[in-house]
Amino acid sequence: MSYLKLLKQGNKSSGIAALGNTILAIIKGIAAAVSGSGAMFATTIHSIADATNQGLVFFGSALAEKEPTDRFPSGFGRVVNLFVLLAVIVITIMAYETILKGWHVIQEPEASSNFWLNVAILIIAFLVDGYVLIKVMKEIREESGGSTADGNLFTGAFKNVSLAAPPTRLVFYEDIIATFGALLALLAVVLSHYTGMYMLDGVGTILIGLLLIGIAIKIGYENTIGLIGVAAPKVIEDRVAEILLQHDSVVDIKKLRILQEGREYHVESYIELVQGLTLAEADDIKYAVRDSVLADSDISDVTLGIIESDEEQSWEL
Repeated sequence: MSYLKLLKQGNKSSGIAALGNTILAIIKGIAAAVSGSGAMFATTIHSIADATNQGLVFFGSALAEKEPTDRFPSGFGRVVNLFVLLAVIVITIMAYETILKGWHVIQEPEASSNFWLNVAILIIAFLVDGYVLIKVMKEIREESGGSTADGNLFTGAFKNVSLAAPPTRLVFYEDIIATFGALLALLAVVLSHYTGMYMLDGVGTILIGLLLIGIAIKIGYENTIGLIGVAAPKVIEDRVAEILLQHDSVVDIKKLRILQEGREYHVESYIELVQGLTLAEADDIKYAVRDSVLADSDISDVTLGIIESDEEQSWEL
């Protein structure tokens, strides 16, 4: 598969977010240099971190789509978790620099210039980050198989975010912080300007840095367990079990194990069939059930074993 084709399969949310945050970082950086605002500096650092992270994750998600090879028969699904962990390192470094800048502003507070320039840019940042956040929430709904029945877009995203791909989760969490951070920076700039309490600029800067640390811990934990190999969420397990039991000749599930790798799932299961089937009939049923499970776009491979029913129910939906 060519690199260009791989890039086309990269995570859309992270690609759009990386582009948007690169533009924002340039605009904010100019404003921070002109005005000297600590809060503007903090939100600039945040946008740089987001653009770097989301660019890394975009390329990681594209590489994760590479077909399995003889050397790597399980594919490259977990590569995206590794790239996200690299992004976490960037977030942590940027958070440290942001807190350091905020502490300096608190110790030596001074008025920042170009107040209206800062306000205008922070409003633009809020609108751009808000737009990206809405796009990500829609992608979460699409990846999780959710619908409007799950509630409104915002609550549905929080409910189903664990079912989304790692890159989409990263962009979702980062953009919540980015959108809230733009509002926080705007509040700090306005309050420090009108009250004369210039240390508030530093307080807002430190708060943004702490938010970055919080998101780094959250994302780092999720992707560490993803690298180790984690069981699929209960909703995925129920979905697969329902598909397995749809066939008339499948009476029970003796064992079901689903491993999550990136945004894909590997299914291993033993199913119980009705008594009295010939070996040929049982084989036909096994392949029919396997194909039904593989029809789910999130399932990458299925290993099925078949046994005759022991007339004791082991699995309940």
